[in-house]
Amino acid sequence: MIIRTHSKTWLPYALFLLAGGVIGFWVHSYVNYDEAPIIVQKREGSYHYINPLLECDASGDTMRKKELSSFREEVNEVVRKSKVSGRAQQVTVYFRELNDGIWFSIGETDRFVPASLRKVPMMIALLKQAEADPSFLTKQVKNTLRQEYTSKQSFQPDEIIKPGQMYTVDELIYRMIVYSDNDAFTLLAAAVDVRELDRVYDLLSMGKPRTQLQDDFLSVMTYASFFRILYNATYLNREFSERALQYLSNAYFAYGIVGGVPENIEVAHKFGEHLDTTTGLKQLHDCGIVYHPMHPYLICIMSKGGEFEALADTIRTISSVVYQNVSKEHAGH
Repeated sequence: MIIRTHSKTWLPYALFLLAGGVIGFWVHSYVNYDEAPIIVQKREGSYHYINPLLECDASGDTMRKKELSSFREEVNEVVRKSKVSGRAQQVTVYFRELNDGIWFSIGETDRFVPASLRKVPMMIALLKQAEADPSFLTKQVKNTLRQEYTSKQSFQPDEIIKPGQMYTVDELIYRMIVYSDNDAFTLLAAAVDVRELDRVYDLLSMGKPRTQLQDDFLSVMTYASFFRILYNATYLNREFSERALQYLSNAYFAYGIVGGVPENIEVAHKFGEHLDTTTGLKQLHDCGIVYHPMHPYLICIMSKGGEFEALADTIRTISSVVYQNVSKEHAGH
């Protein structure tokens, strides 16, 4: 399969790495950066999209991050203005510098409908199956769907799978991620080992979609953890963690995070959209890793409002503010 370049097991280790994120839930929407401990991380390097974590330790020293606190307030001002202007009813943000662990969040207790964001844990579960059975990815699947689901999306993909045609599991994963193809997702939902998918959700203490009583159950911090375990290669092996982020870096959605960074910067991300047909309320989310040349970072933005275009513009503006601040913070390093 041709991979396009778009301009724009280790469960105990994963649980260990995510423990800090779980503890962080009791913290308010900011941290005291003047007293935050230095996180010393040793990483393997030598990969394009991942940076496997070999060792992690918190030193007794402290570092001053007033710049990051100011940076958070600048992002918060974008959120505030979007609400005051009516362009969004709700916006939450999670930011994390991936190589030193510094992070902040805004509205992290808010809950949203996952929508197409579910395709990332689906991909992780399928690739985990392939670790045990490499032939699984070459398994042929015929598109026998009687109903077509992708046409219902507001942001239409450039390509969709065709009725009656055969695709390998790997091809369907690629299309599900790159084109956000709902038909590919539906076929893969029938092919995945449900126990493996449940393990992925359980890993992050994230409720399984089929067991939720309410549609809005996903938090920005919980979802961001999927990208952390891929970047750190702590759940999937290095080969499949790299492949997953390579597919995500080819995702066709230039209206959110990608729109806020220079064209030559790679972004491994996934967007999701949802329309409540009863209230007319829309949700638009975009989460991923921005491969900033000086400091790669994770950014996850979830939003609710009346118009997709306004929500996309809010996400794009936040992305731009974040990129500019990261560039300024690390200028000359």
